[in-house]
Amino acid sequence: MADRALEVLAPGPLATVQDAGRRGHAALGVGASGAADAASYARANRLLANPEGAAALEATMGGLALRARGDVWVAVTGAPCPVRVGGRGGATAEVLRLRDGEELRLGPPRRGLRSYVAVRGGLDVPAVLGSRSTDVLSGLGPEPLRAGDVLPVGEPPRAFPVLDAVPEPPVGGDRLELGVVLGPRDDWFAPEAVEALLGGEFEVTGRSDRVGMRLAGPALPRAVGGELPTEGMVPGSLQVPPDGEPVLFLADHPVTGGYPVIAVVRSNDLPSAAQARPGTRLAFTAVSP
Repeated sequence: MADRALEVLAPGPLATVQDAGRRGHAALGVGASGAADAASYARANRLLANPEGAAALEATMGGLALRARGDVWVAVTGAPCPVRVGGRGGATAEVLRLRDGEELRLGPPRRGLRSYVAVRGGLDVPAVLGSRSTDVLSGLGPEPLRAGDVLPVGEPPRAFPVLDAVPEPPVGGDRLELGVVLGPRDDWFAPEAVEALLGGEFEVTGRSDRVGMRLAGPALPRAVGGELPTEGMVPGSLQVPPDGEPVLFLADHPVTGGYPVIAVVRSNDLPSAAQARPGTRLAFTAVSP
């Protein structure tokens, strides 16, 4: 057994191990996966002076409880949530010491959806195709966390943290504005569909997960019928199935799809999109590629 580890006492609604992703395997039908909110994940690792790509935890809607085996340093970022460290009050976006036997507990976030827990040294779970990320669509990587799981902690890096805390940008909210690049199949839609996409609002429904978010809103009528040959998909694709309700693909999206993509959310806005909980209203604005 590793000298230092995190024991899972409760996973909450969903908690997974995530890193920077399983990139470079799309030709094999394997998506990148990785942290849904890549910016918050990276911020947690930087606080602890971890190398880029160190494995951390992604907790959905709080409820995560961990016990330290050995002394560890941790940081919590992303969706702002109540933090308890050894029974004491803690805070997000700062370096926290968790002594041997002490517990870290996350409450439900006040805004947003996903919080990240990084540990100095990273989580030393087995890598699959070069990544420790859990891909809920393909089943690659570690299983979603369960009570009783023990996650080994890697050796701490040579570098030391230089900041105790960092400011975090606002996460979540009742309404988000996301920039999109139209296409590649916007010509498959009637002109009024593009106008509705850019002039209306869409609501995130409960049919949402790490694969994508089903959106309810204005109809997006097609101008071209028939079938579209299967083509590659990227994170942020707004794919429109026959029922007209678009799906916004997130980290665990399929690598190919057969429905037309009317637009793609720009990569800088994907962390915000990943924090949209059901009921959030989304407005899309056209931007240059």
